[in-house]
Amino acid sequence: MSGIYIHIPFCKQACHYCDFHFSTSLKKKDKMVLALAKEIAMRKSEFQDDAVETIYFGGGTPSILQIADIRLLIDEVYRNYKVVDNPEITLEANPDDLTPILSFRGTRNLFKEFKAIGVNRLSIGIQSFFEDDLKLMNRAHNSEEAKSCLEIATQYFDNISIDLIYGMPNMSNEKWLQNIETALSYNIPHISSYALTVEPKTALHTFIQKGIIPQLDDEVAQEHFHLLVDKLEENGFIHYELSNFGKENYFSKNNSSYWLGKKYIGIGPSAHSYDGEKRGWNVSNNALYLKSIQENKLPLETETLTKTDRYNEYVMTGLRTIWGISLDRIATEFGKTYLDYLNQQAAKYIEDHLLFVDDNILRTTKSGKFLSDGIASDLFLLNLE
Repeated sequence: MSGIYIHIPFCKQACHYCDFHFSTSLKKKDKMVLALAKEIAMRKSEFQDDAVETIYFGGGTPSILQIADIRLLIDEVYRNYKVVDNPEITLEANPDDLTPILSFRGTRNLFKEFKAIGVNRLSIGIQSFFEDDLKLMNRAHNSEEAKSCLEIATQYFDNISIDLIYGMPNMSNEKWLQNIETALSYNIPHISSYALTVEPKTALHTFIQKGIIPQLDDEVAQEHFHLLVDKLEENGFIHYELSNFGKENYFSKNNSSYWLGKKYIGIGPSAHSYDGEKRGWNVSNNALYLKSIQENKLPLETETLTKTDRYNEYVMTGLRTIWGISLDRIATEFGKTYLDYLNQQAAKYIEDHLLFVDDNILRTTKSGKFLSDGIASDLFLLNLE
């Protein structure tokens, strides 16, 4: 087994662009932690022969939990599963959850406490180092907290990733480059960076509809993307997945396992699971999730993936990564019909220098990377079966 993902469905406030599942009420936090621990135990029979390589706390905002909550969940994994020596244990965190403890409680060092319970990788949601961007996104932290957090975190953690968002309204190329330069100044070994997107039913969608915020510009986002790729590669980062850049030996093991098709268990409301043949997802409702777990029922729906589903997923994940799409694997695992279809659909993108084949691996060119999701969708095969 690749790993266990634990979804913490709580946040202090809603970011204007976010459509993930979470609640801003912490009234049921303690009950939720106990339910997550119980689901971890309930799911152990699914992968008894596999070892856990990664434990990932995502959300939501996992850093909103107490140290004791995180320790309880890690202990429950060890209690119920085989775990490899020195697994990657990642905690997503927001700067505002980390810096106040150091500022106002003085004697308490949260980073040391994280390390003491086994967390060895932090993924910090910076998003931007500029105050106006953070206010537009309705982030809970400010620019000074973002910088202060990284100054202290890098003293205690070697394996740190930060998130940055590009394609912001009114963000010039110069401003975006300043964001990248600031990130590089902290010697962070991993950066995840995403284009700002407008999701339905978010505050950002409403603001754009009402003309409060200008429409996002895809051409600006594409410029920012190429600036990001060039700058990070100049500084020793490997662009190993569309939105992820890591120094050597600092790729996210958790996320890489998703793209490489390894098995994983998703714990918590809205969390997804995959066992190689079936995909499952928990109910995206905290109250229904708690009720189900209390009744000793898994709040889980599943679907068995068809060969075409698996082909499409491999095409999507393959094109987004440096590993590409193995034409040999397509032929062996899916057959000649799928291989012929893929070659036929890819031909026009190869001619336009957006895709290329090297050593029987189909990959995006540098100019094709930003367009990889759109290209992949054109390589999908529908209703073959």
